[in-house]
Amino acid sequence: MKRFGAKCRVVPFVLCCFLTHAVAQAPQRVIIDTDPGVDDAMAILLALNSPELKVEALTVVPGNVDGRQGLENALKLASLAGRCELPVAGGAQHPLNQKLITAQFWHGKNGLAGVELPASKCKADSRFGPDLIIELIHKYPHEVTLIPVGPLTNIALAVSKDPTIVPLVKDIVIMGGSITGGNVNGAAEANINGDPEAAAIVFNAGWMVTMVGSDVGERTLITRKYLADLQSLHGPESDFIAKLADFYLTRSEKSGYQGAAMYDPLAVGVVIDPKLVTLKDMHVDVETKGEFTRGETVANRMGSNENNVLHGDHYEIEGAIDLKPNARVCLASDADRFLQLFISRIKGK
Repeated sequence: MKRFGAKCRVVPFVLCCFLTHAVAQAPQRVIIDTDPGVDDAMAILLALNSPELKVEALTVVPGNVDGRQGLENALKLASLAGRCELPVAGGAQHPLNQKLITAQFWHGKNGLAGVELPASKCKADSRFGPDLIIELIHKYPHEVTLIPVGPLTNIALAVSKDPTIVPLVKDIVIMGGSITGGNVNGAAEANINGDPEAAAIVFNAGWMVTMVGSDVGERTLITRKYLADLQSLHGPESDFIAKLADFYLTRSEKSGYQGAAMYDPLAVGVVIDPKLVTLKDMHVDVETKGEFTRGETVANRMGSNENNVLHGDHYEIEGAIDLKPNARVCLASDADRFLQLFISRIKGK
């Protein structure tokens, strides 16, 4: 009886360990908010081919292209991946407080390097993108990671309409901002510059934003070597991505770069494996008024501001005022490991 009893205790323990491991390996639910251009397409197909992620929806924001073209591109990407069950919803059609800036110069006339995919077999979801975001966060509280890789208009609209979603979001990992200068001018990164007011809302919403900025993206470059590896096996998705990468590389090389920045795919990579990057907690503000700095993400690396106290006709510094971090800022990436991950997930698909 003693031996039998001991055996009975072992079986539930083994079963418990198995179930715990299975739960730990469950894919993360993500929503990708996107303005489908070249690197957005790369990011979307990386996510759809990564078992660590369960993409719950694509929501479309204007940025690299206008909202109509962006929705068409997102539907074609879902169709290419054979994922017509995936909700793909249009969102805002313009920024909150400025005119839309599009980027066909970098992404081609159709946003996809001029590559014409077949007409989509998928249909657009009838819901408004921000409403779909709100609905899914309430459906899966504390389970959804938001991955905005375009201007933050849709996310700002969702937060403004329903602030209760903020504590229910598992994480928000944005491709946007920079702490060492911009990529559209000396100060601003393109996604933040595309809608600074929306970005200000998102950074001040009360959650911790993981910020994968353009400065790190520009040190995470796909090169001709990686493109050749991608081209070594053929499939509908990998052939398409290879054409995008070739266009993107050619454009980047003409502008003096040694490779093409993997901005949006890196943000997806961070959700797959946070160890791909080095992060530091900071307080980040978004400049919305500056003549030369509108759209800049101003990161306080010290964690405090000097406390200036008026004494007669002048101010004196009396210590410092601590600032609560609102962002995990990406400082560096393991570029080679990320690119190997990206190529391995897309190759031959």
